[in-house]
Amino acid sequence: MTPDFIALCLLAFAGFLTIVNTGCSDYNKVMKSTDLDYKYERALGFLDSNKCFGALPLLTEVVSLSRGTERAVDAAYYRASAHECVGDFYLARYHFKTFAKTFPNDSRSEAAQFQAAICSYKLSPKASLDQSETEAAVNEFQLFMDRYPTTPYRDSCQQYVDELRHKLEVKSYESATLYHHTQQYKSAVIAFENALKDYPDTPYRDEIQWLIVDSYYQYANLSTERRKLERYNNTIEAFLTFVARFPDSQYMNEAQAVHQKCIKFIENLEATKTIE
Repeated sequence: MTPDFIALCLLAFAGFLTIVNTGCSDYNKVMKSTDLDYKYERALGFLDSNKCFGALPLLTEVVSLSRGTERAVDAAYYRASAHECVGDFYLARYHFKTFAKTFPNDSRSEAAQFQAAICSYKLSPKASLDQSETEAAVNEFQLFMDRYPTTPYRDSCQQYVDELRHKLEVKSYESATLYHHTQQYKSAVIAFENALKDYPDTPYRDEIQWLIVDSYYQYANLSTERRKLERYNNTIEAFLTFVARFPDSQYMNEAQAVHQKCIKFIENLEATKTIE
């Protein structure tokens, strides 16, 4: 079973406990009531008590049956909060965004936009997985800060963005190293160079620059004879860039060894051409 499946099972079980703890007959009585005021108050009570599974169907009904009233506005905001509370971040994000778009003049519109971005943050998976949701979350926080430049949530937004970008940085580094480990050296060079371009301040930068050198070298070793000269020269160019940027790197000895091998290979190749 996947962690997501286990989490959903736990949420479902929590919903069952909500009804049990509330009392099945009591909850059924609330659900069957025709008194919308009573249902709304009980829903808020469930939400305040963190019994969000109990609150959600009541708030959904209140929103539907009180359209066009102030209560519908309040219930819509609380419904989004209830979805977030039960861990349904996709629907929570949707409802927070819908609330902010539908009621832009409401005092909670800014908070709703922020919570929508928070939901995207919570949907961001670990670095080894696809990072589409992470990129979406970064964009949402950036859009939020552009829309509300004086928001009191700005520091929090920046912290979330920094955390999300670090995850993207790790993903970029791990994807590139995977190419290297699986001997896809041409792809590794491209991926490593893109990682440095996208994240120039990454703490992996000297290792990445060394791995670019090694990837060029390994790629040259696997090349046909007519392409070796060009690719060993590419390795030397990468080595010179590495030395210029990281003269004190812990990988310098390994890089110098590769450099010397390339020089010898080039000398042998040129000598062979001369004889021919």
